[in-house]
Amino acid sequence: MSRRLKRQIGRVLFVLLMVAIAIYTVFPFAWAIITSLKSGSALFTASPLPIPPAWDNYVATFRDRPFGRNILNSVIVSGSVVALSLALGLSAAYALGRASFRGRGFLLATILAVSMFPQVAVLSGLFELIRWLGLYNNLLSLVFSYLIFTLPFTVWVLTTFMKELPKELEEAAMMDGASPFIVLIRVFLPIMGPAMATTGLLAFIAAWNEFLFALTFTLTDEMRTVPVAIALISGASSFELPWGRIMAASVIVTVPLILLVLVFQRRIVAGLTAGAVKG
Repeated sequence: MSRRLKRQIGRVLFVLLMVAIAIYTVFPFAWAIITSLKSGSALFTASPLPIPPAWDNYVATFRDRPFGRNILNSVIVSGSVVALSLALGLSAAYALGRASFRGRGFLLATILAVSMFPQVAVLSGLFELIRWLGLYNNLLSLVFSYLIFTLPFTVWVLTTFMKELPKELEEAAMMDGASPFIVLIRVFLPIMGPAMATTGLLAFIAAWNEFLFALTFTLTDEMRTVPVAIALISGASSFELPWGRIMAASVIVTVPLILLVLVFQRRIVAGLTAGAVKG
C-alpha cells in the first residue's frame, strides 16, 4: 500500500470520526428542538420533523409558570457568581502566581481539594450556615454556595496563566512607581482576556446549570432558577409529564449558552491552552 493511499484512508477515517462525534453531540439538542415543537400523540412518534409545529409549548412555558422570572434569577445569580469568582480569583492568582512564599504549593492544593467534595457532602452544613445567616429562599444563598465550586477552578486557571506572564512587565511597572494593585489592573488584566473569558464562561455555565443547591435553598417559584423550574414542570395529573413544555424550556435556557460559547470560542481555546507550552 502506497504512502499516498494511506494518507487518503487516514483522512477519510478522520472525517468519519468527526462526523460521528458531531452527530453524537448535536443529536440530543436537535431532538429536544424537534420534541419541543410536538404535542399530544405526536410526542410518541419518531417523525423527524414536527408537522405542523406546536409553538404552544413555548407560550405555555411562560404562561403557566413565572419562567421569565426564573430566567432572570439565573442571570442574576450566574452573573454575580462570575463577577465575584473573577474578582477574588484574579487577586488570589496574582498572589499565588507572582509572589514566592512558604506553603504556596500546599495552599494551592488545599484550594483544589475544596472543589473535590461532592455537593451532597457539604449540603447539610451549608444549609445550616445559610439558615443562620438568614439567606434561605434568597438569591444571595445561591451566590454564596456556588462560589464553593467556581472559585477553586477560577483560582487555578488564572494562577497558571499568571505564572507565564513575563516578569519584565511587572519589573518595568514597579520601576515607574506602580503599586501591585496598579500592576494587576493596568498591566496584567488587559493581557489576561483569554483566561478571564474561559474561567468566566465555565463558571457561568456551572452556576446556570446547578440544580441541587438551587432546589435546597429556594422555596417559592419566584426565587427558583431555571433548572429547578424545569424539573418542577408538571402536567394535568401526577402521572402525566408535559414533555413538549419541558423540552421547550430546555431549549430556551440552552440557546444562550450556545451563543456565548460561539462568541467566545477563540478566547476559550486560548485560555485553556495558556501555560501548556513554555516559550
